[in-house]
Amino acid sequence: MEKIYKTAIKAAIKGGRKIMEIYEQEDFQVENKEDDSPLTIADKKANDIINEHLVPTGIPIISEENKQLDFSERKNWNECWIVDPLDGTKEFIKKNGEFTVNIALIKENQPVFGVIYVPAKNELYFGDVLEKKSLKGTISNDEDFDPDSSKFKEIRPSKIGEKLKVVGSRSHMNQDTLDYIDELKNKYNKEVEIVSKGSSLKFCLVAEGEADVYPRFAPTMEWDTAAGQAICEAVGLKVIDINTDSPMKYNRGNLLNNYFLVSNLG
Repeated sequence: MEKIYKTAIKAAIKGGRKIMEIYEQEDFQVENKEDDSPLTIADKKANDIINEHLVPTGIPIISEENKQLDFSERKNWNECWIVDPLDGTKEFIKKNGEFTVNIALIKENQPVFGVIYVPAKNELYFGDVLEKKSLKGTISNDEDFDPDSSKFKEIRPSKIGEKLKVVGSRSHMNQDTLDYIDELKNKYNKEVEIVSKGSSLKFCLVAEGEADVYPRFAPTMEWDTAAGQAICEAVGLKVIDINTDSPMKYNRGNLLNNYFLVSNLG
């Protein structure tokens, strides 16, 4: 594994461990951002740690918690990191464990590597798009990451079963999504099972064969999706922008994503 990928994984783990220190406290110091989304001290502290690890790589960083640069300053970047130091802040506040640290490496507007760390469970996903491989494993609190560890196994999408398993957000099941689910029922003549999950774990469900399709017909930002897209693309799945009918691109002028679809239905 390339040294730079190990740096991203280490950054995610260290950031996640800081999140867990705060998770155990009574006061998260919750405040609301301009878009009314929640922000906690955990978001800020994890972001600081991740920046400490990634800045020395010399690759510019787009993070949810960093000051956003104008596209005029970003448009000529050939590569960049895209970071969400705490994806699923609402899940963090609810204390249901379904929050993640997301880090992706982007080259020429496409994700080439992604890591998703689930600190409440010590689960780690990472995907190398060029090597066409994504892995999942569990690390202990006193252990540094070892990419050659036998505890890390390749993940792959599964074949379609008797039911169609559709990933549905705990917070964003809107009418567009319900209409799409009805279309699937009619097209495939199968019962649909809704699989609920928070944060970027929804991508992981499809990548590891626990679900067949993830329609996201609600707003997301680039840092919500870049790492998950890398993990999905590494196992042969596409994350399709509904507006362009092509894989989502990154470091765009507008960091707000269009609606998208992750599917193993062919």
